[in-house]
Amino acid sequence: MEKPWVKQYDPGVPETIAYPDKTIEQILAATAVRSPDSVVTLFKGAVLTYRQLDERVDRMTAALQQLGVKKGDRVALHLPNCPQYVIGYYGILRAGAIAVPCNPIYVAREMEHQVNDSGAKVIITLSSFYQTIREIRDVTPIRHVIVAKIKSYFPPMLRLLFTLLKEGKDGHRLSISGEQGTSWFHDILESAPERPRGAEVDQEDTAVLMYTGGTTGVSKGAQLTHRNLVVNAAQCAHWLKTPETGAVLLTALPLFHSYAMTTCMNHAIYVGGSMILVPNPRDLRDVLKTIHTQHPTIYPGVPAMYVAINNSQEVAEGKYDISSIKACISGAAGLPVEVQEKFQRLTGGRLVEGYGLSEASPVTHINPVYGDNRVGYIGVPAPDTLAKIVDLETGERELPSGEVGELCVRGPQVMKGYWNIPTETANALRDGWLHTGDIATMTEDGYFQIVDRKKDMILGAGGYNVYPREIEDVLYGHPKVKEAVAAGIQVGEKGERVKVWIVLKEGETATEDEILSFCRENLAPYKCPRFVEFRDDLPKTIVGKMLRRVLVQEEAKEAANAR
Repeated sequence: MEKPWVKQYDPGVPETIAYPDKTIEQILAATAVRSPDSVVTLFKGAVLTYRQLDERVDRMTAALQQLGVKKGDRVALHLPNCPQYVIGYYGILRAGAIAVPCNPIYVAREMEHQVNDSGAKVIITLSSFYQTIREIRDVTPIRHVIVAKIKSYFPPMLRLLFTLLKEGKDGHRLSISGEQGTSWFHDILESAPERPRGAEVDQEDTAVLMYTGGTTGVSKGAQLTHRNLVVNAAQCAHWLKTPETGAVLLTALPLFHSYAMTTCMNHAIYVGGSMILVPNPRDLRDVLKTIHTQHPTIYPGVPAMYVAINNSQEVAEGKYDISSIKACISGAAGLPVEVQEKFQRLTGGRLVEGYGLSEASPVTHINPVYGDNRVGYIGVPAPDTLAKIVDLETGERELPSGEVGELCVRGPQVMKGYWNIPTETANALRDGWLHTGDIATMTEDGYFQIVDRKKDMILGAGGYNVYPREIEDVLYGHPKVKEAVAAGIQVGEKGERVKVWIVLKEGETATEDEILSFCRENLAPYKCPRFVEFRDDLPKTIVGKMLRRVLVQEEAKEAANAR
């Protein structure tokens, strides 16, 4: 297959990579021997070295084995970004078990589905989330719960302050005494053997069940193998030319998501770097303070994060120095041009758009960091990755450059299939190609551009296809617009019409006519929205991806009530 994109690689980025014949937790162990005193996690000012982390991972592995966890068993992680997440994750992998990352803000119903679907018998949760697990325990396979305290890895003074303020305010401390099959995280680490039993792990064994699709339908578990994890971490390291020492990654994306798992955590472990753990990615002040004081060099994020920083008055006033950032990858949603250009001006660093999906660990495409960073494009396929555009009707005919169709990818980072859903696996994986469901096009020199999600495409007036992202990109160019979402809504028997939901920048006012006029100046008539709604905020996932589906559902409900 012709690969025109290889010519776009930055000098020194290989077309193919010699991947280590190790699991990611074995790479952690090797770094602990080579650089035991190097810092691996920074959390609220407290640090863990590679030696300390590896020792705790050993104890977690042994503790899980004492609970009866065997190779192939599933263990759920229900934690925010904190050292306990990192310890639990690598401990699960070292035991040969399968990690099941869970969104910590899921309600009981959502957790019940994920735990039952995965068959997880052990879960590691946080004390403040424990009540949710209590609610589902009797209707799931869960037999043992390990409860962590967020303050356990705080520095001493902050731990004391947290105890006085938080626990004093709540008026009580969580008690698990007498609850069968429930243990404190710190207790099981202290009582576990220093060395676990060895677990024979094959590179093609499933390492993680990464649940995906929850924003568009019932979530399903993508089976990511040990090889998938190492490959994608290595691809990120080679692409960013991450140094083997001194790399500091800001981990403000939630680790339960594939994007943070790879670009932040596994990437840091692969190069022996440090990760700064930020528990709440939406706490803008904490993110800015962390950048100012801890000086990260690499910042994987999402457009919503960069929008917030761009519009921060405190950044504009120079209160926070964010110039330590040298390279940023934006993913999970399209990166508007205006957002990209302003962020680069503020930091002096390079912000490049990339692309991926949980089924591919997740990174498949990325713009050259130091070369032709083509604004508005997701870049080119990563080393050892193939990509093509196929027709939307059959998904079988490869299209020439310039034509719009479905993006398909192939590479060693692509999942082995969905957990216990053979029909969905067969639909997604065809002859080794992962059909992404994203509508895209490719230039002659190998750059790919996402037009939109296949499911989000709007059938506009006159039968024309309308892509929400194109409208959103135009709206982000309006000087008063902070955030924007476009979608198709049903208008009686007329079919779908375009509506936009807008959040204005602080202190700004605008009218519907003003927005529509701006769109008419910048879009073909059939693409222009018919309706505008101003809002104070927009629904987002914890990662920062806009929940277009929620807005459409709200609109349909209002229309039904009005009848």
